[in-house]
Amino acid sequence: MWLRNCWYVIAWDHEIPAADAPQLFTRTVLGEPVLVYRTQAGELVALEDRCCHRHAPLSVGKREGDCVRCGYHGLKFDPQGRCVEAPGIEVVPARARVRRYPVALKNRWVFVWMGEPALADTALLPDNFSCDSPEWHNKPGYLHYDTPYLLIADNLLDFSHLSYVHEKSLGGSTRIAQSRPVIEPVPGATPDWPQMGIKVSRHVSDVPAPPFYQRFRRFDTNLDRWFVYEFLLPGTLLMHSGGRPTGTAPDAPGPSVRLHSCQTLTPETATTTHYFFQQSHRVGEGDGTVTESIYNSLVGAFNEDRDMITAQHRNIQLNPTLPMMPLAMDGALIQFRRLLEARVRAEQQAQSPSPQPATVA
Repeated sequence: MWLRNCWYVIAWDHEIPAADAPQLFTRTVLGEPVLVYRTQAGELVALEDRCCHRHAPLSVGKREGDCVRCGYHGLKFDPQGRCVEAPGIEVVPARARVRRYPVALKNRWVFVWMGEPALADTALLPDNFSCDSPEWHNKPGYLHYDTPYLLIADNLLDFSHLSYVHEKSLGGSTRIAQSRPVIEPVPGATPDWPQMGIKVSRHVSDVPAPPFYQRFRRFDTNLDRWFVYEFLLPGTLLMHSGGRPTGTAPDAPGPSVRLHSCQTLTPETATTTHYFFQQSHRVGEGDGTVTESIYNSLVGAFNEDRDMITAQHRNIQLNPTLPMMPLAMDGALIQFRRLLEARVRAEQQAQSPSPQPATVA
């Protein structure tokens, strides 16, 4: 069971065609096909990508002004999801409509609300400021996983894996795995959400610069490195990270790396996931070649993650009931899963007079 009353990223804004483009954009979220397009006025519209008649995808139809016409039998739907024309039928039935989803655009991420529309609250959107800031440069990225999204969330919540999965890329030192992170709650954004996620802070002193850094900035000394991030429901990481020569003050001049990363997970189905990401560097701390180098390094490292998590998922599928053995390094992911389960349980209880035990998928 997924958390539904929350915002999920469905696309980067550049993926949604312009209002005068013939293409229609579709992506599956929580097992539901969603069509996203722009009206002539520039408003984003998200509709169920399934005609109410014979369930053909509206995305294989065509745009007609601000409406979409189904390519199978010609039903035409307006931006509210209402069927306003059905060939050969003088009076269109009132129940001929498709679901309309609340949609929001924030800093280049396009979000859809998959739960009750009346509960959609933009105060719950994450602060992905560096995705669209004049003070930061980045190149946006997307990966598709053939694994459940919570396995990817587990990976992001435990950076000890950097020492091993990313030994020759993001990691570079076993000291990362040996360090103990500080884990704290992230307060809620609204009274209905007492906790939005968890904050994880990991500091690693006097370690070699990782190959990732050396690709765009040369260091001849060891570094003090930091990874400080919030991991927010339903699955968004917002992280400050970097490194400076060992023993120097945080604001000391000289070579250093300061990065901000926004990454978010959106379940496509129970076993597949959309992964949106970027890692930004400060304006003035490198040109376009640095931006490209960071992006390429990140894609390489995330493919390392994907290979490992996909192999893990294959093993789990062989015996899904076999329990895992929790260890001290799992503290953050255990706390996050408990928070998610509690939120799903509360959502179920609000919807049903006889709630069932919550499970997360």
